[in-house]
Amino acid sequence: MDSYIRAHITVSGVVQGVGYRFFAQRVATQLGITGYVRNLPDGRVEVVAEGKQGAMNAFIEELRRGPWSAHVSGFNLETSGYKGEFNRFTIRF
Repeated sequence: MDSYIRAHITVSGVVQGVGYRFFAQRVATQLGITGYVRNLPDGRVEVVAEGKQGAMNAFIEELRRGPWSAHVSGFNLETSGYKGEFNRFTIRF
């Protein structure tokens, strides 16, 4: 049985204005991951996500690639204990 984890991710490169947030939401929903994604003022995208370890591993790999329209040049990942804070995965504006 997979344990649950939480991840805080920041992604840099060409990741705003290219559908990255919608991509992240679609993949998270498909994998049963909860949390949020949002643009940061400095041009990066922030993701806070929670889910089963196996699903989170797949999600993280997809986020590293991004949608075809994005170019990910930096990826920072910090994991921590699961908090059960979210009911679904949302885009924050």
